[in-house]
Amino acid sequence: MRITNHPILTFPEKEEIRFIFEGQPVQGYKGDTIASALHALGIKTLSYSIKKHRPRGFYCAIGNCASCNMVVNGKPNVRTCITFLEPDMDVKVQVNKGVIK
Repeated sequence: MRITNHPILTFPEKEEIRFIFEGQPVQGYKGDTIASALHALGIKTLSYSIKKHRPRGFYCAIGNCASCNMVVNGKPNVRTCITFLEPDMDVKVQVNKGVIK
């Protein structure tokens, strides 16, 4: 899912960063946000809506919405579109259990 070959742009090699997603070791690259690294791995569901439990994914990419909120190192509601990847991060899909009437 990453662009590696482009007719005009060049993409220098970056340092590989290993992290954990849902208990499985995966990898991203230095400079990736958590959401962009997951998207590049083909992982599209980052959280679920509170009321109807529908999957949410990468949406605004600037930290304004809550579609990319995930549990990172045990902390819920981390906006993964603006949080840079760090080695050994433990990332999990956030399951919202709130009740809205």
